[in-house]
Amino acid sequence: MRPVQITDQQIHDFIVAGLYEDIREGDHTSLATIPADSRNRAVLKVKDYGVIAGVELAEQIFKHIDPTSKVTVHKPDGTDVLFGEVAFEVEGNSRALLQAERLVLNAMQRMSGIATLSSRFAFEVGDLPVKVLDTRKTTPLIRFLEKWAVKIGGCENYRWGLYDWMMIKDNHVDAAGGIRNAIGRAQQYQQEKGLQLGITVEVRNLVEVEEVLQIGGITRIMFDNFEIPILAEAVAMVGDLFETEASGGINLYNVRKYAQTGVNFISAGALTHSAQPLDLSLKIA
Repeated sequence: MRPVQITDQQIHDFIVAGLYEDIREGDHTSLATIPADSRNRAVLKVKDYGVIAGVELAEQIFKHIDPTSKVTVHKPDGTDVLFGEVAFEVEGNSRALLQAERLVLNAMQRMSGIATLSSRFAFEVGDLPVKVLDTRKTTPLIRFLEKWAVKIGGCENYRWGLYDWMMIKDNHVDAAGGIRNAIGRAQQYQQEKGLQLGITVEVRNLVEVEEVLQIGGITRIMFDNFEIPILAEAVAMVGDLFETEASGGINLYNVRKYAQTGVNFISAGALTHSAQPLDLSLKIA
């Protein structure tokens, strides 16, 4: 379920940085109060309703601090969970469990909140031929965790950064002196660099839709903040010539109406920037 873009090294680096941020020269409370050879069992308790995410990551955090730790998973990533359920049990060095606790909870609560919201978006359009995509509106330095959670929740990842897909937005169009200039330069750049990246062009009205159709040479047309009747008209204009995408102001209450226009993709920044953390706790059993 982990996206192929996420590497083991990336996860390792995150764990190292996260633990250093929290522990630095030592967890003085645990060092003072708990014998070095003490071992305990802890359980990850769910205190809300939603979709669990970050279990695979949690296992790696515990193993990083204590290679002898053993995790027994009851609710794998992507599982619907209920208040009071136990997602997993972990047995290991007591100090290690407490040192891992906050990083595990912070990551899992954030990821589970995103997965829960993503699952609700996916459910709303599950019977329609459309894919709901995330965006780059993510928390700096943990984009990979948030996109991982989106995937766990049943939606899809869009571009991971500025390097893997070209998106010509309104600012690019205005700075380039028009849509034709922007598309032409994007095509020339890819040819010179030997790239084969997808190209999305953002349009603001039906006039710009018609202009893009005349120019061609792109992958997808993104309709930004179109009212639903106008969006339906724009989708009909494009037909099967290019992929179509709706964006701007998408939420749980209107996503189905946007999907019913026949658009191929719906990108929603809300998947990551509006998700509420899922309440979880780690308790020594």
